[in-house]
Amino acid sequence: MPSILVVDDEPGVRSSISGVLQDEGFDVDTAGTGEECLEKANGAAFDVIVLDIWLPGLDGLTTLQRLRERQIDSQVVIISGHGNIESAVRAIKMGAYDFIEKPLSLEKTVLVVRNALRQRDLEAENRVLRAKVDRHEKQPVMVGESPAMHHLREQVALAAPTNGRVLILGDSGTGKELVARTIHATSRRKNGPFVEVNCAAIPEELIESELFGHVRGAFTGAVADKPGRFEQASGGTIFLDEIADMSLKTQAKVLRVLQEQVMERVGGTQRIKIDVRVVAATNKDLPAEIRAGSFREDLYFRLNVIPIFVPALRDRPQDIPLLAEHFMAMVAAAEGHRPKRLAPEATARLQQHRWPGNVRELLNVIEYLNIMVGGETITAQDVAHLGREGAPDAPAQRGPVTPLADARDQFEKDYILQTLAAQNGNMSRTAEVLGVERSNLYKKLRAFGITPRGGT
Repeated sequence: MPSILVVDDEPGVRSSISGVLQDEGFDVDTAGTGEECLEKANGAAFDVIVLDIWLPGLDGLTTLQRLRERQIDSQVVIISGHGNIESAVRAIKMGAYDFIEKPLSLEKTVLVVRNALRQRDLEAENRVLRAKVDRHEKQPVMVGESPAMHHLREQVALAAPTNGRVLILGDSGTGKELVARTIHATSRRKNGPFVEVNCAAIPEELIESELFGHVRGAFTGAVADKPGRFEQASGGTIFLDEIADMSLKTQAKVLRVLQEQVMERVGGTQRIKIDVRVVAATNKDLPAEIRAGSFREDLYFRLNVIPIFVPALRDRPQDIPLLAEHFMAMVAAAEGHRPKRLAPEATARLQQHRWPGNVRELLNVIEYLNIMVGGETITAQDVAHLGREGAPDAPAQRGPVTPLADARDQFEKDYILQTLAAQNGNMSRTAEVLGVERSNLYKKLRAFGITPRGGT
């Protein structure tokens, strides 16, 4: 139901406007001053604000200016009395949608409000489309101004223009894929394809066909020739993510391709020449994997031409406010609404958290806050479950005693959500970490009113 805020110092005008809008099916609230308007707009998202110019204290134009300064993007319809048309025109230039002259025609008021709602819907749709274009066409953005991020960008800038193989190292969730995409997007191969292969996600019996393709009849179900990922990446970049999870048998075949720059499809005999830059990534200690006999030393040396280390988020807490703001804008654009604001105390709490899931965990938390926090401002209480070292904080002050059952349920909900974020939304791994059956975890989330994504 569209929400409307009517702001006028005359009770009769407020009553008549709100009454006719409620009759039209709108959710209507009222305010008598500019100060009250700002207070209500800070606490709730109104689709349209009907705002009188002449108000005691903070006048309509100043109120409009404050709304825009606070990035409150409600459509504003100005109410202007006789002789105030010049002020109304100024309001339009300041970003108001339209103005209505007094004495008011209630029929015209409803029409203007409906038009303002349509305009708001169009703007929201445009934001979603722009976000999709940004994701597909703009270069990747590595957010952060810490010394570690400056060093990372310098390494990427030096490595990107070359054809040297790159091995990206770092904890899970630090953004290794983003680094790989940035290398490709700023290289001489940027107009070629970028093909990603998650080596841990493809079953062993299928990975050779995925990487090298197959010919018709190579195995049951191979009804036609199929090119592999290496062929698809020809002229561009192939990103081998989670390279340490590749079997020794497949490692040997990848090594041969890197050495000879030729390959054969599964079941075929034709040697196919490829022109591919290889970028690999892992969160594992490859020298330790070599000592354990699970990774080939010769492949390691082939891949580790240009090593790039991506720092963990806990090692660059000064970047957390920038990342949170970036993710807040990204999530809001995708959802078609204005970004929420982080109170300074909430930002400080985010910086205290250790972020075992790194940047990916922060993104999950920001998405959760955008969905679950009803107001426009995210407070420290909203992120209370992200205490220092990831443990819930003790209450900051004494207040009414919460029933034990409610407190237990809240702790359990926060703990599950935190673990789910740390496991990047993977339900199976979360259930394993929590020591519960996955079916029980689903039941718990449904009981808390949460619908898990992906179902993995």
